[in-house]
Formats: sequence, C-alpha cells, structure tokens
Amino acid sequence: MSNWQQRLNALDRTRLQGMRRGVEKESLRALADGSLALTPHPRALGSALTHPKVTTDFSESQLELITGVHASAQDCVQELIEIHQAVYHCLDDSEWMWASSMPCRLPTDETIPLGRYGHSNIGRAKSIYRMGLGHRYGRRMQTISGIHYNWSLPGLSNAEYFGLIRNFRRHSFLLLTLFGASPALCGSFVQGRQHELQPLSPGTLHMPWGTSLRMGRLGYQSDAQAELAVSYNCLDGYAASLHGAMTQPYPTYEQVGVRNPGGDYNQLSTALLQIENEFYGTIRPKRTIRPGERPLHALRERGVEYVEVRCMDLDPFEPVGISADTMRVLDLFLLHCLLHDSPPDTPEEIARLGRNQLRTANQGRQPGLELEGPQGPVTLAAWGAALLQELQPIAQWLDTQLEHSDYSRALAQATQQWQQPEQLPSARVLAQMLSHHEGAHLSFVRTQSERARDWVRAQSAPADLAARFAQTAMQSLAEQARIEAADHLSFEEFRQRYMDPAQLGV
Repeated sequence: MSNWQQRLNALDRTRLQGMRRGVEKESLRALADGSLALTPHPRALGSALTHPKVTTDFSESQLELITGVHASAQDCVQELIEIHQAVYHCLDDSEWMWASSMPCRLPTDETIPLGRYGHSNIGRAKSIYRMGLGHRYGRRMQTISGIHYNWSLPGLSNAEYFGLIRNFRRHSFLLLTLFGASPALCGSFVQGRQHELQPLSPGTLHMPWGTSLRMGRLGYQSDAQAELAVSYNCLDGYAASLHGAMTQPYPTYEQVGVRNPGGDYNQLSTALLQIENEFYGTIRPKRTIRPGERPLHALRERGVEYVEVRCMDLDPFEPVGISADTMRVLDLFLLHCLLHDSPPDTPEEIARLGRNQLRTANQGRQPGLELEGPQGPVTLAAWGAALLQELQPIAQWLDTQLEHSDYSRALAQATQQWQQPEQLPSARVLAQMLSHHEGAHLSFVRTQSERARDWVRAQSAPADLAARFAQTAMQSLAEQARIEAADHLSFEEFRQRYMDPAQLGV
C-alpha cells in the first residue's frame, strides 16, 4: 500500500464528515440584446457593502452570489439555487444573469461602471481599488466571471494546506480541461487588443481546441504580476512575497499615481499589488478576517482556514453555473492534492506550470497535446487519465464513509468525458454555437441565460424565501448607514492607516 493510500485510510468518518465547501458565483447582469446592463445594483438586493449573500464584484453590473458553508455538495447547490431565486425575484424582467464566464457585449472600457459601496471610508476604498484595477488591466478584463470554490478539512496544518496548494497548481490542467467552458467570446472583449483568436462568425472569436480563455492570456493574466514568482513552500515565504508586492512601489503604477491632478483617486497605492485580492492565482490560502483586518495579517496570525479554488468557469449548461457532481470531483481532486507527496516548488517549476496553464487554456482538447511534466514532455490526455484513475480509491473510500455521497458516480461521469473529449463543456459550447446559433457567442449565451432564468423560476422555493431576503436587504442597508455614520477619519487618513505595512502583520 502506497503512502498516500495509507493517509487516505487514516481519514476516518468523523474527519470526512467535517469536510466543508462553499461557493462564490460571479455573473454579469445583461439585457435581452446581449449588452451589459448599466443600471445600478438593484436596491431591492440591499447593500453590496454589507449583504452576506449578494454583493457585486468588479462592476456595478456584476453580481456575486455567496453561499454559506455546507457539509454536502447537494446542500451547497440548493442554497445557490435559492439565492438565484431571490435575486430573480428582485431583478427587472429585462435583465438576466449572463451564463458564460466571458462577457456579454461590452460598452467602451471607461463606461463599464465600477462597483459602488456608499460614502463610508471602506466603501470608497472598495471603489477606488476597482478604479485602480481599471487603470492597471483595463475594465474589460475585470468583467470576466467565474466560480470560486472554498474548501476545508478539519485538522489540517499550514504545511498540509500549502502542500495541497503546490499539488493543485501542478495538476490544475485537469480541472481546466474537464470544466473549462469558455473557448469563445464576443469580439467587443478584445477590441483594440492583440490576440491569437480565430474568427468563428461575425462578432465571435474562438480557439478551436480552447478550454478556458478566462484562464489564458486574455483572462486573469498580468505581465506585471508575472514578475512575481510567489512560492507556496510555506506560509512565511508566501506571506513575505505578497508583503513585498504590496509595499514596494512599482514604476509603471507610480506613473499613474495615487491621485490625479484634480485630486480624485486613481488607485489605493502604487505598489505592484494594491491589496491582497489583486494577486491572481488558480488557488489561494484563506482565513476569515475580522472587521478592518487585512487578509495577510489574518493569515499570518491565525493560519490557513480554507483554500479558495479560483480556476472554475461558469458552466453555461448548468442553471446556477455549477453542479453538485462538479463539486464532488473538486472534493476528490483536493483530497488527492492533500494526500500525495508534495515536494517544494522552485522558480523553474513555477514558470513551467505557468506555461502548462496557458497551453491548456488555449489548446487543451488538441489531440496529442503535450505538457511539461516533472520528468519531461507528457501528453495531457495520458497525464489526466492517470490522475483520474488515482481519484477512484478516494471516491470509493468517501462512498463507504459518507452517506448518499455519490462520489464514484460523479467520477465515472468525469472519466467518460475525459475519454470522449467531444463531451467536455468547452467542446459542447462550440458545437451548440455552430449547430444552433450560426457560430454566434452572444446568441448561444443569451439562450442559455434565458433557459437558466426560466429553470430557476420554475423550481419550488421555500415559502418564506422572498420575505427573508427582503429582511436581509433592509438590514444590510441599515448596516451600511451605521458604518457611514461611524466614520470619523478623512478618507486620506483612513487610506494611509489601512495601507500601512504594519497592518500586514509579521
């Protein structure tokens, strides 16, 4: 019996029952013609600053739905359905949630509305941070949406979480290929930008073998951040890398300046990263923060509490963007990353993994595609098949330890799709676009968005759901008002205190 199988058998029922997951789902609000809804965040949804379930991401037009923490994948999906029901109860009938990670038809960059959070200092800081993102990367890039999957297992040390993260980064090509669903996009997204996309139809561009353009060079990539080779060998090293990136001025961003000549704010700081959330990655170590606390301080002081998986596209074939079976495969994958030996990373490996990610995002379904393995070139198909086979004993173990878990069935379905790549979401997206929408991205996603809305509305909802969400919305607005009334510092005093390196801990 191998070391990792011994570790698996040591995971008893009690610990496995303590496994938890939650979801954050981003989605643009779009109009029936496929254009971005430019209306403010609906007041009926409460305060984007303080609502626990519904907020905005980068844009005022970009919803973020947040589930609680759940003991089963099915319960997590059920809450996500209910949040969708509550949101659609409040949305105007002319708007729906865009079902694709790649955006709808976008207006000019400067007219994409930034998220607004009221006139408190913390609310202003959130908007100015987004202004900075726009200056640094362009607003279009920030409108890309996805699923963040938050996962934890009781009793794990910082070292075990970081070992998991290193293995996740080594093998995340499997998730991009299995679940990537953004091989095409609306031409408005790349207007004025260099790209290698091929035309599919007027107004639509694609990569024929692409899996997730969201995770490729046109997505959450940054030439500036490429200089930041963050190591995940330990918490101290990881924290030191981010600390330096948030405290050392970066020449390009110094030229932008914190404020413009008129006194308005361009960004929160001139460092490579304004704040922790600006660091892009496929996975992050996380710790729940206290009011006013910086995330890095929380991580340094109290250690890793959970990991945030950030490489998941919205699945346009799932009404709420992700299925319970996808969550089950994610659980298996994360346990695999935890249980297997995880050697330290090196700068050379970090660069190699970056190249593998871009190759998978752009060409992941190409027959015979090779990635850079630890011992040399290896085909993506063979490497992924070996990983899926290693997930089988984990699925079988969970099915014996947990009631109604369905892990083996979910894995069998994923394995079948791997063996028949035409069944993968990215292939299905292109096939549907070509067979039913003359190759048009906007037409396909409009149809899927409308179907998703109709499906959500057709599901039975708890009798008190609308009343509960109305009450939560009112409470969130009252909490925002309380925060605004309690401010006693000028914004510049607040900004300097919040950005003080001492707030990052040691």
